[in-house]
Amino acid sequence: MFTGLIEEVGILERIQKKQVSALLRIRATSILNGLQVGDSIAVNGICLTVTWFDRTSFTADVMHETMNRSSLSLLPEGSRVNLERALAANGRFGGHLVSGHVDGTGIVQSIRRDENAIWYCIRTEKRLLRFLVEKGSVAIDGISLTVAALHPDAFSISVIPHTARVTALSDRRIGDRVNLETDLIGKYVARLLSLPAEPPDLPSDRFQDPRATPGGASPPQRRKGITMELLNQHGFC
Repeated sequence: MFTGLIEEVGILERIQKKQVSALLRIRATSILNGLQVGDSIAVNGICLTVTWFDRTSFTADVMHETMNRSSLSLLPEGSRVNLERALAANGRFGGHLVSGHVDGTGIVQSIRRDENAIWYCIRTEKRLLRFLVEKGSVAIDGISLTVAALHPDAFSISVIPHTARVTALSDRRIGDRVNLETDLIGKYVARLLSLPAEPPDLPSDRFQDPRATPGGASPPQRRKGITMELLNQHGFC
């Protein structure tokens, strides 16, 4: 789990593409302190596992699914990437819940300055837009940002110069593709609302329990709702 607060901008030294996967080598400094093989690091918002490291860099494997869903396959060697270590139990929770599991990508549609703010408009799929709300959270290349406005096929965010300066967001140009992760809580709520109110009744033969009734007969199926029979059984009538 991450917070979307970028700790360091690293350099993609090498991307070794295989048939359907890849091996990344990323140059970094501060996040290597206390690093262990097997630790999780979010690279442009993608949770990757450290497979090897030395004093100047680390490597991580990227699966086929990740390559398909993210912009990693488009990055050339030498690109700057946002890095964040997994949230420590005693750390400050300054951003929002970011799982590091990218939902999809978006395209930078426009960039404009507004005094001390920089506005980015990101075009993306409607299936991702349905999870965004104004003033809600979204992770763009792993950066925790606030949705400033929603449009029919896009959304806008506004960042202060400091955020642009300490992340790789300042490298993005119109037409570039970015990784998107929508709000985790919103996705769970949408999933729960799409499910039936209660699970369907299972066939009675799934409940064959010889301890339930004499002779091994199946227990009677429970009736739904409150009935007169139920009230009589419990002394209410």
